[in-house]
Amino acid sequence: MQQRKHIYSKAAAGARIRSCRERLGLSRQRMAEQIGKAEKYYADIERGYCGMSLETMIEIADCLGITLDYMIFGEEDRQELPEDSRSILFYLGNCDEKKRKKAMELLKVYLSE
Repeated sequence: MQQRKHIYSKAAAGARIRSCRERLGLSRQRMAEQIGKAEKYYADIERGYCGMSLETMIEIADCLGITLDYMIFGEEDRQELPEDSRSILFYLGNCDEKKRKKAMELLKVYLSE
């Protein structure tokens, strides 16, 4: 059996990152803040002008709720969460503990009806 070759394209990875960010309704500025990077650097990542460290890739993937395989190679993970579940996890992960607890309480009430 022939093994598949993985080819990394900064431009393709940047396009996937931009698409996921836009689906979540995040601005470039907000995303850059979330990963602790300058907005210009983050914009260059989305445009495919520069590469990223592994740490930056992990931060972006975590913020967007996507796998590294998808971000880097465009491969879907069969066990990946649906987009709305990823959005919920993103918003819960990016708020303070008090808001997260309140959101979880509301979600439990809503879903138990």
